[in-house]
Amino acid sequence: MITPFRNGAIDEDCFVALVERQIAGGVHGLVPVGTTGETATLSHDEHRRVVELCVKTAAGRVPVVAGAGSNSTAEAIELVRHAKTVGADGALVVTPYYNRPSQEGLYAHYAAINEAVQLPVLVYNVPGRASVDISDATLARLSKLPNIVGIKDATGDMTRASIQKITCGDDWVMLSGDDPSALGYIAHGGHGCISVTANVAPAQCAAFFDACLAGDLEVARMGQARLVRLHKALFLDASPAPTKFAMAHLGLCTEDCRLPITPCADAVKPAILDAMRDAGLIG
Repeated sequence: MITPFRNGAIDEDCFVALVERQIAGGVHGLVPVGTTGETATLSHDEHRRVVELCVKTAAGRVPVVAGAGSNSTAEAIELVRHAKTVGADGALVVTPYYNRPSQEGLYAHYAAINEAVQLPVLVYNVPGRASVDISDATLARLSKLPNIVGIKDATGDMTRASIQKITCGDDWVMLSGDDPSALGYIAHGGHGCISVTANVAPAQCAAFFDACLAGDLEVARMGQARLVRLHKALFLDASPAPTKFAMAHLGLCTEDCRLPITPCADAVKPAILDAMRDAGLIG
């Protein structure tokens, strides 16, 4: 989920309304304060507040998996512990960014979280942003730990789902972190996607994933064709600026982002609007 701002502060009423819209649209779960939620520029108090609001508003209707990543293991443990305290169903923990730990360091990072907090944790592997790629061998080791339950995979590498299905076991939860390739990821054994596009089009995305999980390939392909240009358009400028532009066009929030993210560039707005028409969001 995005984190909506107004006049520099979190727009709490707007966030609550967005949670309700997601649930009404049929999404299967909510992820507050992930990277799309601009967590890097939220204070710790703001981060905790957004998680609390999401859990309170969802009220058990769908699972809440709280973003809780950091390049400091101690800080990640603190955020995961807070997520558990306020009633989140799980935590999404990105690989430590910038410091580029070794595979042993990555294992130790997640093993420490596993040991410290009894809450299901999804590993978030996004080497394009974090500059580190957690290997399938390391994931196989982590899958043996009781609280490390799965992955959000934003590598775009379809074969990794097939490999992890074998090495991590049938209980390993595999979610794509890349909307455009989610159909292929699910076909290779994945279970779904933590989606950016669902911020803009929750009902359309939920229908697409329902078809994928039901094995209805014809309907899934139709959904992919309807949404694929929107998937791509939402990254024509630094995320989540295009997503906030699209949502603002629908009257859902302001376009406000936190620096260093600036509002969506005018040059890419026509392409975003065209993609929204393809998705049936606007006339």
